[in-house]
Amino acid sequence: MSFLDQLNPRQREAVETTEGPLLILAGAGSGKTRVITYRIAYLIDRMGVMPESILAMTFTNKAAAEMSERVEKLVGGLSIAKPVISTFHSFCVRVLRRDIEALQIPSARPGQPPIGHTKKFVIYDESDQQSVVKSVMKRLGLDDKQLTPRTVLARISWAKNHMLDPQELYLQSADPKTEKIAHLFEEYRKELRKANALDFDDLLLEATRLLKTSAPVREYYNRRFQYLLIDEYQDTNRPQYELMRMLAGTRHNVCAVGDEDQSIYSWRGADIRNILEFEQDFPEAKIIRLEQNYRSTQNILQAASSVVANNLRRKGKNLWTSRQGGTKIGYYEAPDGENEALFAADVTAKYLREAAERGETPRAAVLFRTNSQSRLFEEAMRRYGLKYKVVGGFSFYERAEIKDMISYLKVIQNPDDSISLLRVINTPTRGIGKGTIDTLGRLALETGLSLWGAIGEAIRRQLLPPRALAALKNFQQLILDAQAMLTGSYVQRLLETSGLGKAEEVGPPPENHQPGEHDAESFNFGVLAEQTARPTTGSMPFVAYEGDLGQLDDQELTEHFMNTGEKQIGTADLLKFLIDRTSYIKLLEEEDTPEAFSRIENLRELVNAAMDSRDRGETLDEFLDHAALISDADDYDERAQITLMSLHAAKGLEFPLVFLSGLEEGLFPHSRTMLQPDDIEEERRLCYVGMTRAMDQLILTRAVYRRRYGTDLPEASIPSRFLEEVPAPLIEELGGRRASRAGTSHGRAGASPAQSRSDGHPSPHYSYEDEDQSAAWRRSAAPVSRQKPTVSAKPYNSIENIAEFFASRGRKFTIPKTPPEEPTGKRGFRPGQKVRHPKYGEGTVCQREGEGEEAKITVQFPRFGLKKLVEKYAQLERA
Repeated sequence: MSFLDQLNPRQREAVETTEGPLLILAGAGSGKTRVITYRIAYLIDRMGVMPESILAMTFTNKAAAEMSERVEKLVGGLSIAKPVISTFHSFCVRVLRRDIEALQIPSARPGQPPIGHTKKFVIYDESDQQSVVKSVMKRLGLDDKQLTPRTVLARISWAKNHMLDPQELYLQSADPKTEKIAHLFEEYRKELRKANALDFDDLLLEATRLLKTSAPVREYYNRRFQYLLIDEYQDTNRPQYELMRMLAGTRHNVCAVGDEDQSIYSWRGADIRNILEFEQDFPEAKIIRLEQNYRSTQNILQAASSVVANNLRRKGKNLWTSRQGGTKIGYYEAPDGENEALFAADVTAKYLREAAERGETPRAAVLFRTNSQSRLFEEAMRRYGLKYKVVGGFSFYERAEIKDMISYLKVIQNPDDSISLLRVINTPTRGIGKGTIDTLGRLALETGLSLWGAIGEAIRRQLLPPRALAALKNFQQLILDAQAMLTGSYVQRLLETSGLGKAEEVGPPPENHQPGEHDAESFNFGVLAEQTARPTTGSMPFVAYEGDLGQLDDQELTEHFMNTGEKQIGTADLLKFLIDRTSYIKLLEEEDTPEAFSRIENLRELVNAAMDSRDRGETLDEFLDHAALISDADDYDERAQITLMSLHAAKGLEFPLVFLSGLEEGLFPHSRTMLQPDDIEEERRLCYVGMTRAMDQLILTRAVYRRRYGTDLPEASIPSRFLEEVPAPLIEELGGRRASRAGTSHGRAGASPAQSRSDGHPSPHYSYEDEDQSAAWRRSAAPVSRQKPTVSAKPYNSIENIAEFFASRGRKFTIPKTPPEEPTGKRGFRPGQKVRHPKYGEGTVCQREGEGEEAKITVQFPRFGLKKLVEKYAQLERA
């Protein structure tokens, strides 16, 4: 039997169309790798083409190795020669090693060697590149704190991907920062030329320039490679496109394989126009669509196709499969992010059990838009005792920026932790170099002190140069200030350091200290306190400023604490202080790279984790213990059947069970893409990629309320527009009846699920305003009556949240009823009353907690959501 008989009609047509330009639009799961490898085999076996005259280029070494292996199995015995199958960069290295000296120009000085790179050039990696930029910036007297080398390199890479030289970048600059980068670009290029070095972007650029400027070299490669195949054509950038045009020669025997609906790397320089305008480049081109999917069920394909059909920049395909029907698309609307993760873990555990009973090898994946979302899913999987693997990034608590902040907390709690202190003493850079650290280490050995003690001794004895001493004093001040805030002695410390109070040594918190007693009190510095924990007898209510503590100077901090009462702060507020005082996020924002923004999101998620810890009543010690257990590397199993990964990392993979999480406006699609239609289209393509990873079952999830950075209470989310684009007949609501998704528009900011029905009946969606939250999750046919509003910003392990979760799984769980207490406060605001606040406007009281003037009331403000306020300080009036 011929190997061609293993192909479907469209695949076979693509294999047998060997002459002239060909664009193969290969839908997800349509067997594009098989088509490429069979086409190579067909050219060698049936057309008699010499193997060495075939060039196939792809993006990863793994894909190139897989293609080579498949071709070898098909035609391995026919010839000793092999087709050239490699990545773009590997191919360019081969070209440059052979002919780069054709780019050299003669020196104007007699007897001097020609100017340009030689065949012995070296390739600089990212670390080498940063070293070059740092040295150039130092030579030019530029501050690498205001303009970081990472920022400079990211912009230089962007310019190279768009084939701009330093002069063109300078002419396009619209601000002094870009002008500086253009100048640095020119100096950077000179340094690489002087070192006979190329970076990864240069490999593409120089190979393309070589083929353009040297006719003999171009003609050689045009004669040698008669057939050109390019995989993942939708991901090519401008230099790769130009390289393809040069190699195509006059024969135009170019076969480009790709899927415009899976173009998701524009932030790396990929240009979707390359695939959309293929016919303009080659008017005689033939287009073949591979539309039969071998991976997913018809329901999954129809849902994914319906979503991506809303894009305008596409050629269009109608995917189909012989796997008709299949399980409907699951949709779970969780009350919050913790419940969303617990649901995924619960369903996954059940799936693993059932697969084991059937004798199958289970594989499940949880996909998310940003790496910071992995934390909740990691913790949920651990609670269920499930082994998992994080792909496309480190486990949340193993990421560098997270470990930095955790190390700061460890030093604050225990300054003698020298390992943690060494990690943060110059992170972010504050001018404490290796020489200073070595001196401190020797001093610690000589005196028997810890490194922290050596810092104090070096400052006291003036053992270091003035600049190093100033940097050490700033670091010491930061740690001592944070300790004082944690112990509630910050005002006293300021008085002491200003000479107004009795001097006492400020050390680490005492062992019997219980900061969790006051952890509920927020350091968000809004006009009013927004607290979620139970009132604590004897604690001073907290009135805060808008902004963060690290942005206040000592005088402002003193006034703040004097006005509000000396008090302790929680872990989340301590993290906010550290992030602001160290300028950690500010420095990342100045980098202005996708990696930097991802790291910022991770830091904000760490603050959210600390808020969750506060809701669980944990102290700083317990929070650090929790983080240490989560990051235990022994729990990671390479053979794990559960994979947690970002959507970008999932491309090209497939799983029987897939969760697509966080389908909320601002999260997916991401908030940074909202202003540009092209960016929204790429987000939609990313959604399509995620959906088409599923083979048998796809579950879409979102959280009605999700905690955001800098907010004390979870905020209401808006369903992602992508949810509305999935046809309703394909959706199966999980966890009880739901309101129609069409009734919840992404354009209605702040719309409550309970308010999204248009038929006059209350929605059975979970709502934080339902009095009996578990009722919304019971699968009861009884009509739902409107409930009185009440607060429900519950911690994930509250009895109400646990009841909701088990009720959603069809298990009985009864919540004991307790009679509400009558308020006895001076103002006595009651649930249901209308009130007015000077900042938030009019709202409705949802719940009252405690008695007297220390009572806390929760108010629903239409524009600002739920706010928990101390009645004594709330400045509320009856509306």
